[in-house]
Amino acid sequence: MESKAVVLIVGAGPSGIATAACLTHHSIPYVLLEREDCHASLWKKGTYDRLGLHLAKQFCSLPYKPHPPKTPTFLSKEHFVRYIDEYVSQFDINPRYHRSVESASYDNSENKWRVEAKNTIEGKVEVYVAEFLVVATGENSEVYIPDVTGLDSFKGEIVHSKQYKSGLKYQDQDVLVVGYGNSGMEIAYDLSNFNCHPSIVVRGPFHVLTKEAVHRGMTLMKYLPVQIVDALTVIHAAFLFGNLSKYGIHRPNIGPFFQKSLTGRSPVIDVGTIKKIKQGEIQVVPAIVRINEDSVKFMDGTERKFDAIVFATGYKSSANNWLKDYKYALNEEGMPKNPFPAHCKGEKGLYCAGLSKRGLFGVARDAETIADDINKILSARN
Repeated sequence: MESKAVVLIVGAGPSGIATAACLTHHSIPYVLLEREDCHASLWKKGTYDRLGLHLAKQFCSLPYKPHPPKTPTFLSKEHFVRYIDEYVSQFDINPRYHRSVESASYDNSENKWRVEAKNTIEGKVEVYVAEFLVVATGENSEVYIPDVTGLDSFKGEIVHSKQYKSGLKYQDQDVLVVGYGNSGMEIAYDLSNFNCHPSIVVRGPFHVLTKEAVHRGMTLMKYLPVQIVDALTVIHAAFLFGNLSKYGIHRPNIGPFFQKSLTGRSPVIDVGTIKKIKQGEIQVVPAIVRINEDSVKFMDGTERKFDAIVFATGYKSSANNWLKDYKYALNEEGMPKNPFPAHCKGEKGLYCAGLSKRGLFGVARDAETIADDINKILSARN
Protein backbone atom coordinates (compact mmCIF):
# COMPACT_ATOMS: atom_id res chain seq x y z
CA MET A 1 0.00 0.00 0.00
CA GLU A 2 1.29 3.45 -0.93
CA SER A 3 1.24 6.52 1.28
CA LYS A 4 0.69 9.74 -0.63
CA ALA A 5 2.10 13.12 0.30
CA VAL A 6 2.41 16.53 -1.27
CA VAL A 7 5.95 16.93 0.07
CA LEU A 8 8.21 14.19 1.37
CA ILE A 9 11.19 15.24 3.49
CA VAL A 10 14.02 12.80 4.17
CA GLY A 11 15.99 13.59 7.33
CA ALA A 12 14.87 15.11 10.64
CA GLY A 13 18.00 17.03 11.46
CA PRO A 14 17.93 20.86 11.59
CA SER A 15 17.45 21.03 7.79
CA GLY A 16 14.46 18.71 7.78
CA ILE A 17 12.64 20.20 10.75
CA ALA A 18 13.28 23.76 9.50
CA THR A 19 11.79 22.83 6.12
CA ALA A 20 8.84 21.21 7.88
CA ALA A 21 8.20 24.39 9.90
CA CYS A 22 8.36 26.56 6.78
CA LEU A 23 5.92 24.29 4.94
CA THR A 24 3.59 24.49 7.94
CA HIS A 25 3.82 28.28 7.73
CA HIS A 26 2.34 27.97 4.21
CA SER A 27 -0.18 25.31 5.29
CA ILE A 28 1.45 22.75 2.99
CA PRO A 29 1.15 19.13 4.18
CA TYR A 30 4.25 16.97 4.33
CA VAL A 31 5.64 13.67 5.57
CA LEU A 32 9.01 13.67 7.34
CA LEU A 33 11.06 10.44 7.46
CA GLU A 34 13.98 9.84 9.83
CA ARG A 35 16.11 6.68 10.09
CA GLU A 36 17.07 7.23 13.75
CA ASP A 37 14.84 7.16 16.84
CA CYS A 38 14.94 10.93 17.41
CA HIS A 39 15.24 14.24 15.62
CA ALA A 40 18.65 15.96 15.43
CA SER A 41 20.31 12.61 16.17
CA LEU A 42 23.81 13.82 15.28
CA TRP A 43 23.55 16.62 17.83
CA LYS A 44 22.10 14.31 20.47
CA LYS A 45 24.22 11.20 19.89
CA GLY A 46 27.20 11.99 17.68
CA THR A 47 28.97 14.94 19.28
CA TYR A 48 31.66 15.23 21.94
CA ASP A 49 30.83 16.46 25.41
CA ARG A 50 32.39 19.94 25.28
CA LEU A 51 30.93 20.91 21.90
CA GLY A 52 29.41 24.36 21.63
CA LEU A 53 28.25 26.57 18.78
CA HIS A 54 31.08 28.71 17.47
CA LEU A 55 28.85 31.27 15.80
CA ALA A 56 26.75 33.86 17.62
CA LYS A 57 23.12 32.95 18.26
CA GLN A 58 21.71 35.31 15.61
CA PHE A 59 23.43 33.17 12.96
CA CYS A 60 22.23 29.90 14.53
CA SER A 61 18.46 30.19 14.67
CA LEU A 62 15.90 28.39 12.53
CA PRO A 63 13.00 30.15 10.72
CA TYR A 64 10.28 31.81 12.80
CA LYS A 65 12.03 31.20 16.14
CA PRO A 66 14.84 33.60 17.09
CA HIS A 67 16.76 32.89 20.26
CA PRO A 68 15.47 34.84 23.29
CA PRO A 69 17.45 37.93 24.37
CA LYS A 70 18.52 36.28 27.62
CA THR A 71 20.08 33.33 25.77
CA PRO A 72 23.92 33.41 25.83
CA THR A 73 25.53 34.82 22.69
CA PHE A 74 27.33 31.51 22.10
CA LEU A 75 25.21 28.46 22.80
CA SER A 76 26.35 25.23 24.42
CA LYS A 77 25.31 21.91 22.91
CA GLU A 78 22.73 21.52 25.68
CA HIS A 79 21.23 24.95 24.94
CA PHE A 80 20.96 24.20 21.23
CA VAL A 81 19.47 20.71 21.68
CA ARG A 82 16.86 22.23 24.02
CA TYR A 83 16.13 24.87 21.38
CA ILE A 84 15.66 22.15 18.74
CA ASP A 85 13.29 20.20 21.00
CA GLU A 86 11.25 23.35 21.63
CA TYR A 87 11.20 24.06 17.89
CA VAL A 88 9.81 20.61 17.08
CA SER A 89 7.14 21.01 19.76
CA GLN A 90 6.19 24.56 18.77
CA PHE A 91 5.62 23.69 15.11
CA ASP A 92 4.02 20.33 15.90
CA ILE A 93 6.57 18.41 13.85
CA ASN A 94 6.06 14.66 14.04
CA PRO A 95 8.71 12.74 12.10
CA ARG A 96 8.17 9.11 11.27
CA TYR A 97 11.15 7.58 13.03
CA HIS A 98 12.93 4.31 12.25
CA ARG A 99 12.39 4.86 8.51
CA SER A 100 15.55 4.14 6.56
CA VAL A 101 15.07 5.29 2.97
CA GLU A 102 16.38 2.62 0.60
CA SER A 103 15.51 4.13 -2.77
CA ALA A 104 13.92 7.18 -4.34
CA SER A 105 13.24 7.52 -8.05
CA TYR A 106 11.16 9.75 -10.29
CA ASP A 107 8.20 8.17 -12.08
CA ASN A 108 7.89 10.05 -15.36
CA SER A 109 4.53 8.47 -16.17
CA GLU A 110 2.98 9.77 -12.95
CA ASN A 111 5.19 12.84 -12.50
CA LYS A 112 5.75 11.82 -8.91
CA TRP A 113 8.57 10.66 -6.68
CA ARG A 114 8.39 7.06 -5.49
CA VAL A 115 10.27 6.46 -2.25
CA GLU A 116 10.82 3.13 -0.51
CA ALA A 117 11.69 3.22 3.18
CA LYS A 118 12.30 0.32 5.52
CA ASN A 119 10.52 0.44 8.84
CA THR A 120 13.39 -0.87 10.94
CA ILE A 121 11.09 -1.68 13.88
CA GLU A 122 8.62 -3.81 11.95
CA GLY A 123 11.08 -4.93 9.27
CA LYS A 124 8.78 -4.07 6.37
CA VAL A 125 9.23 -1.72 3.42
CA GLU A 126 6.88 1.24 3.10
CA VAL A 127 6.21 3.06 -0.16
CA TYR A 128 5.63 6.81 -0.34
CA VAL A 129 4.54 8.81 -3.39
CA ALA A 130 5.03 12.58 -3.45
CA GLU A 131 5.05 15.46 -5.91
CA PHE A 132 7.96 17.15 -4.16
CA LEU A 133 10.97 15.50 -2.54
CA VAL A 134 13.32 17.32 -0.15
CA VAL A 135 16.71 15.77 0.58
CA ALA A 136 17.49 16.97 4.11
CA THR A 137 20.00 14.34 5.19
CA GLY A 138 22.67 17.06 5.26
CA GLU A 139 26.41 17.17 4.77
CA ASN A 140 27.08 15.03 7.82
CA SER A 141 25.08 11.90 7.07
CA GLU A 142 28.00 9.47 6.72
CA VAL A 143 31.38 9.48 8.49
CA TYR A 144 34.48 9.85 6.35
CA ILE A 145 37.78 8.16 7.20
CA PRO A 146 40.52 8.51 4.56
CA ASP A 147 42.26 5.47 3.10
CA VAL A 148 45.59 5.63 4.94
CA THR A 149 48.24 3.07 4.04
CA GLY A 150 48.52 0.49 6.80
CA LEU A 151 45.47 1.64 8.75
CA ASP A 152 44.16 -1.93 8.98
CA SER A 153 47.36 -2.99 10.72
CA PHE A 154 47.02 -0.52 13.60
CA LYS A 155 46.77 -2.40 16.92
CA GLY A 156 45.40 0.49 18.97
CA GLU A 157 41.95 2.05 19.05
CA ILE A 158 40.61 3.81 15.96
CA VAL A 159 37.59 6.11 16.35
CA HIS A 160 35.88 8.80 14.32
CA SER A 161 35.05 12.09 16.01
CA LYS A 162 31.38 11.03 15.92
CA GLN A 163 32.20 8.32 18.50
CA TYR A 164 34.55 10.51 20.57
CA LYS A 165 33.03 11.85 23.79
CA SER A 166 35.92 13.04 25.98
CA GLY A 167 39.58 12.44 26.76
CA LEU A 168 38.77 10.68 30.03
CA LYS A 169 39.32 7.16 28.64
CA TYR A 170 42.64 8.14 27.03
CA GLN A 171 44.46 9.41 30.12
CA ASP A 172 48.26 8.98 29.91
CA GLN A 173 47.95 7.69 26.32
CA ASP A 174 49.61 8.97 23.17
CA VAL A 175 46.76 9.91 20.85
CA LEU A 176 47.00 11.05 17.24
CA VAL A 177 44.25 13.35 15.97
CA VAL A 178 43.86 13.32 12.19
CA GLY A 179 42.09 16.41 10.90
CA TYR A 180 42.83 20.06 11.61
CA GLY A 181 39.38 21.60 11.40
CA ASN A 182 37.39 22.78 14.39
CA SER A 183 36.61 19.27 15.63
CA GLY A 184 40.21 18.10 15.39
CA MET A 185 41.65 21.13 17.14
CA GLU A 186 39.05 21.01 19.91
CA ILE A 187 39.47 17.26 20.45
CA ALA A 188 43.26 17.74 20.74
CA TYR A 189 42.59 20.42 23.36
CA ASP A 190 40.17 18.17 25.23
CA LEU A 191 42.66 15.28 25.24
CA SER A 192 45.31 17.56 26.68
CA ASN A 193 42.97 18.57 29.50
CA PHE A 194 42.72 14.91 30.53
CA ASN A 195 46.49 14.45 30.79
CA CYS A 196 46.76 12.68 27.47
CA HIS A 197 49.63 13.26 25.04
CA PRO A 198 47.92 14.46 21.86
CA SER A 199 49.45 15.13 18.46
CA ILE A 200 47.50 16.62 15.58
CA VAL A 201 48.11 16.14 11.86
CA VAL A 202 48.21 19.42 9.95
CA ARG A 203 48.46 19.02 6.17
CA GLY A 204 47.73 22.54 4.94
CA PRO A 205 47.21 26.21 5.81
CA PHE A 206 44.23 27.46 7.78
CA HIS A 207 43.04 30.55 9.60
CA VAL A 208 42.83 30.64 13.40
CA LEU A 209 40.37 33.12 14.90
CA THR A 210 38.43 33.64 18.11
CA LYS A 211 34.66 33.22 18.08
CA GLU A 212 34.36 36.89 19.02
CA ALA A 213 36.40 37.85 15.95
CA VAL A 214 34.13 35.77 13.71
CA HIS A 215 31.06 37.37 15.30
CA ARG A 216 32.55 40.82 14.74
CA GLY A 217 33.51 40.00 11.16
CA MET A 218 30.09 38.63 10.22
CA THR A 219 28.49 41.76 11.64
CA LEU A 220 30.90 44.09 9.82
CA MET A 221 30.21 42.37 6.48
CA LYS A 222 26.74 43.88 6.56
CA TYR A 223 28.41 47.26 6.07
CA LEU A 224 31.89 46.68 4.60
CA PRO A 225 33.35 44.73 1.66
CA VAL A 226 34.69 41.28 2.54
CA GLN A 227 38.24 42.33 1.57
CA ILE A 228 38.30 45.02 4.26
CA VAL A 229 36.76 42.75 6.88
CA ASP A 230 39.28 40.02 6.03
CA ALA A 231 42.20 42.45 6.29
CA LEU A 232 41.08 43.70 9.72
CA THR A 233 40.43 40.16 10.94
CA VAL A 234 43.83 38.86 9.83
CA ILE A 235 45.62 41.79 11.50
CA HIS A 236 43.76 41.07 14.73
CA ALA A 237 44.62 37.35 14.53
CA ALA A 238 48.29 38.09 13.92
CA PHE A 239 48.36 40.40 16.93
CA LEU A 240 46.58 37.84 19.11
CA PHE A 241 48.38 34.63 18.13
CA GLY A 242 51.64 35.87 16.61
CA ASN A 243 53.55 33.97 13.93
CA LEU A 244 52.44 30.34 14.15
CA SER A 245 54.56 29.04 11.27
CA LYS A 246 57.30 27.88 13.65
CA TYR A 247 54.70 25.57 15.21
CA GLY A 248 53.70 24.09 11.86
CA ILE A 249 50.63 26.27 11.33
CA HIS A 250 50.50 28.49 8.25
CA ARG A 251 47.96 31.10 7.19
CA PRO A 252 46.27 30.83 3.73
CA ASN A 253 46.86 33.46 1.07
CA ILE A 254 43.19 34.47 1.03
CA GLY A 255 41.18 35.93 3.89
CA PRO A 256 38.98 33.82 6.18
CA PHE A 257 35.58 35.11 5.13
CA PHE A 258 36.36 35.12 1.42
CA GLN A 259 37.74 31.59 1.78
CA LYS A 260 34.52 30.49 3.50
CA SER A 261 32.36 31.89 0.70
CA LEU A 262 34.65 30.51 -2.01
CA THR A 263 35.38 27.01 -0.69
CA GLY A 264 33.06 26.43 2.26
CA ARG A 265 36.05 25.93 4.58
CA SER A 266 35.60 27.60 7.94
CA PRO A 267 38.37 29.16 10.01
CA VAL A 268 39.43 27.28 13.13
CA ILE A 269 37.87 28.82 16.22
CA ASP A 270 40.48 28.67 18.95
CA VAL A 271 39.27 27.27 22.27
CA GLY A 272 42.71 27.30 23.88
CA THR A 273 44.45 24.86 21.54
CA ILE A 274 47.00 27.37 20.25
CA LYS A 275 48.26 28.13 23.74
CA LYS A 276 48.74 24.43 24.42
CA ILE A 277 50.58 24.01 21.11
CA LYS A 278 52.91 26.85 22.06
CA GLN A 279 53.48 25.29 25.46
CA GLY A 280 54.30 21.93 23.90
CA GLU A 281 51.30 20.14 25.38
CA ILE A 282 49.97 19.42 21.89
CA GLN A 283 52.36 18.42 19.10
CA VAL A 284 51.75 19.41 15.48
CA VAL A 285 52.84 16.76 12.96
CA PRO A 286 52.79 16.71 9.13
CA ALA A 287 50.84 14.41 6.82
CA ILE A 288 50.89 10.66 7.37
CA VAL A 289 52.92 8.45 5.04
CA ARG A 290 51.86 5.11 6.50
CA ILE A 291 50.83 3.29 9.66
CA ASN A 292 52.85 0.34 10.96
CA GLU A 293 50.92 -1.63 13.60
CA ASP A 294 51.60 0.62 16.63
CA SER A 295 53.47 3.49 15.00
CA VAL A 296 52.88 6.19 12.40
CA LYS A 297 55.41 7.51 9.90
CA PHE A 298 55.08 11.14 8.80
CA MET A 299 56.09 13.16 5.75
CA ASP A 300 59.11 14.66 7.53
CA GLY A 301 60.57 11.16 8.02
CA THR A 302 59.80 10.87 11.73
CA GLU A 303 58.00 7.85 13.17
CA ARG A 304 56.17 7.72 16.51
CA LYS A 305 54.16 5.20 18.51
CA PHE A 306 50.50 5.87 19.38
CA ASP A 307 47.92 4.15 21.54
CA ALA A 308 44.90 5.52 19.66
CA ILE A 309 43.94 7.48 16.54
CA VAL A 310 40.98 9.85 16.37
CA PHE A 311 39.83 10.72 12.85
CA ALA A 312 38.29 14.18 12.88
CA THR A 313 38.06 14.03 9.11
CA GLY A 314 34.46 15.02 8.74
CA TYR A 315 31.52 13.55 6.95
CA LYS A 316 30.13 13.15 3.48
CA SER A 317 26.69 13.20 1.94
CA SER A 318 25.09 9.77 1.60
CA ALA A 319 22.11 10.90 -0.48
CA ASN A 320 23.35 9.24 -3.67
CA ASN A 321 23.25 5.86 -1.93
CA TRP A 322 19.45 5.91 -2.03
CA LEU A 323 18.51 8.76 -4.39
CA LYS A 324 18.59 6.96 -7.72
CA ASP A 325 17.71 10.03 -9.77
CA TYR A 326 20.08 12.35 -7.93
CA LYS A 327 21.08 13.91 -11.27
CA TYR A 328 18.10 16.26 -11.02
CA ALA A 329 19.71 18.19 -8.15
CA LEU A 330 23.01 16.64 -7.01
CA ASN A 331 26.42 15.82 -8.43
CA GLU A 332 28.25 12.50 -8.08
CA GLU A 333 29.49 13.46 -4.58
CA GLY A 334 25.94 13.97 -3.34
CA MET A 335 26.31 17.75 -3.20
CA PRO A 336 24.29 20.40 -5.10
CA LYS A 337 25.11 20.53 -8.81
CA ASN A 338 23.86 24.12 -9.07
CA PRO A 339 25.97 26.97 -7.64
CA PHE A 340 24.87 29.02 -4.64
CA PRO A 341 22.31 30.56 -4.24
CA ALA A 342 20.38 28.38 -6.74
CA HIS A 343 21.82 25.20 -5.19
CA CYS A 344 18.77 23.98 -3.30
CA LYS A 345 16.35 23.69 -6.23
CA GLY A 346 16.68 20.89 -8.75
CA GLU A 347 14.39 19.54 -11.44
CA LYS A 348 11.22 17.43 -11.23
CA GLY A 349 10.27 18.82 -7.82
CA LEU A 350 13.54 17.74 -6.19
CA TYR A 351 15.12 19.99 -3.55
CA CYS A 352 18.07 19.72 -1.17
CA ALA A 353 18.39 21.47 2.21
CA GLY A 354 21.47 21.92 4.36
CA LEU A 355 24.09 21.28 1.67
CA SER A 356 25.33 24.84 1.14
CA LYS A 357 28.29 24.58 3.56
CA ARG A 358 26.98 27.66 5.33
CA GLY A 359 26.06 26.17 8.69
CA LEU A 360 22.76 26.78 10.45
CA PHE A 361 22.39 30.15 8.75
CA GLY A 362 22.44 28.33 5.41
CA VAL A 363 20.04 25.69 6.72
CA ALA A 364 17.47 28.34 7.62
CA ARG A 365 17.87 30.05 4.25
CA ASP A 366 17.45 26.79 2.35
CA ALA A 367 14.30 25.85 4.29
CA GLU A 368 12.64 29.20 3.61
CA THR A 369 13.64 29.15 -0.06
CA ILE A 370 12.33 25.62 -0.61
CA ALA A 371 9.00 26.20 1.14
CA ASP A 372 8.47 29.52 -0.65
CA ASP A 373 9.16 27.91 -4.03
CA ILE A 374 6.81 24.99 -3.42
CA ASN A 375 4.14 27.41 -2.20
CA LYS A 376 4.58 29.51 -5.35
CA ILE A 377 4.13 26.46 -7.58
CA LEU A 378 1.04 25.27 -5.73
CA SER A 379 -0.50 28.77 -5.55
CA ALA A 380 -0.03 29.34 -9.28
CA ARG A 381 -1.75 26.03 -10.00
CA ASN A 382 -4.69 26.83 -7.74
